[in-house]
Parts: sequence; structure tokens; C-alpha cells
Amino acid sequence: MLVVFFTAITIVNAQISEQEKQTLLDIYHEMNGENWKQPWNLEENEAGWHGIQVKEGKVVEINLFNNNLVGIIPESIGKLKNLTHLNLAFNSISGELPEQLVHLSALRVLKIEMNRIKGVLPDSIGQLKSLEEFSAFNNFLTGHIPEDFGKLENLKVLNLSSNNLKGQIPDSLGSLSKLESLGLFENSLEGTIPSEMGKLSNLRELVLANNRLGGAIPVEIGQLASLRVLQIQNNRFDSFKGLKLINVKGLLAFDHDAGADFEFDFDNLNKNKTRMADTKFEDDDDIDD
Repeated sequence: MLVVFFTAITIVNAQISEQEKQTLLDIYHEMNGENWKQPWNLEENEAGWHGIQVKEGKVVEINLFNNNLVGIIPESIGKLKNLTHLNLAFNSISGELPEQLVHLSALRVLKIEMNRIKGVLPDSIGQLKSLEEFSAFNNFLTGHIPEDFGKLENLKVLNLSSNNLKGQIPDSLGSLSKLESLGLFENSLEGTIPSEMGKLSNLRELVLANNRLGGAIPVEIGQLASLRVLQIQNNRFDSFKGLKLINVKGLLAFDHDAGADFEFDFDNLNKNKTRMADTKFEDDDDIDD
């Protein structure tokens, strides 16, 4: 009888609200659920559906990485108020990002890379106060990088590479004191690199290659003590002298196309450790904490 009792308790705790269940069904029906690599058995309890984690009757994680999702992200996703991890990467999702995404105040990881998502990034993305990782590379995103990113005080990883973003890099990114990796590779970004980015003391990877950035490299970039990867080639910089103080021995990768005005002591670069920094096609089918 005790076994039956505790089993019943577990089932009750695993049950989610009708609103959250309907949101999951919206995802299933609007994103080609019947043809997923690992489809859901809608007759089973939601806690047993592939990629869904339920805690205390709340949906806290959705991991549908590389699962043949086709269609658009439903607006109702904003109702999953306890969601901390959302991984929809490496699928064929189209349409625009729903504005309702910014209502996921508990969200720590948002991965939508390698899809076909278009449109602009939400200007109010700064509402995602808990966000630590946002990866959206290889989509068709357009418009500017919202200033609101500067409000994401917990952000450690931001990767917007290989989209169609334009305009300038916001000065507000210099406020992201916990940022460790910034990938803006292969967009149409213009203007100069903000000197405010010199405040990013924890920044290890800075990938700005293949844009239309110009002007002089700020001295502050060359003083980033934690920097291990720097890719700035294929831009329109007219001076690289700001990198004179860069810690060469600490670099794992340094790609640039400086001209004769920039003499650099490459003898101090540890070539045994040097690697290509563009690792934006790597992912994992598990969601890490």
C-alpha cells in the first residue's frame, strides 16, 4: 500500500497545469510533431515526453535539439513562466521570434541556433533578467542588436553570428560584466568597436570577423586580460595600433588582416595552442546547467 501511495504522489507531482499542457501541445502541433525524430506519445503523462523536464508540477526545461522541428514557435510559449532552459537548436524552425519570449523571466539558457528564423530581435529582450546564454547563430535575423542586451547582467554567452544584423554594436554590451564569449561573426555590422567593451574583464572570446566595422581598434580591447580568442579579420579597420598591449602569450587564436602599420611579435604566440576560434557549429544534444 505504501508503494501505491508514493507512486500516486509522484504522478500527482508530475502533472502540469492545463495551460502548460496546452502550450506543449501548441509546440507539438505547430512544429510538425508527428514527424519529429522522437515524437511525443500524447497518451502518456507529459513528464515522459522527449525533451521535457517537469519539476514540482511545472515545466522547467524543453530540449528538442536536432529533432526535425518545422514551423513557427507558438506565442503561447510565453506562458511557461518556470522555464529555465529552452533548446530548439539545429532544426528547421521558421517565422519570427514571438514577443512573448521576453515573458520567460526564469529563463537561463535560450538556444535557437541553426534554424531559419527571420525578423528582428525583441527590443525588450532585457526583461530576461536570468538569461546566461543566448545562442542564435545561423538564422536570418535582421535589424539592429537591441540596446536592451545591456540589461542582461547574468549573460555569459552571446552568439548572434551568421545572420543579417546591421547597424552598430551597442555601447551597452560593455555593461555585461559576466560576459565570457561574444560572437557577432558574419553580419553587416558597421561603425567602430565601442571602447566600453574594454570593461568586459571576463571576456575570453571575441569574434567580430566578416562585418563592415571600421575606424581604429580601441586601446581598451588590447587590454582585455582574459581574452583567449580574437577574430577581427575581413572588416574595414584603418588602425590596429590599439592592440599593441595585447597579451600575446595568452591567446589561443588571433586572426586579423592588419597591414604594414601593425608590426606584431608573433614569435611569442604559442602556435601549439592556436586554434580556429569559429566553433559556432558545435552544440550538444544535452542542456548544461
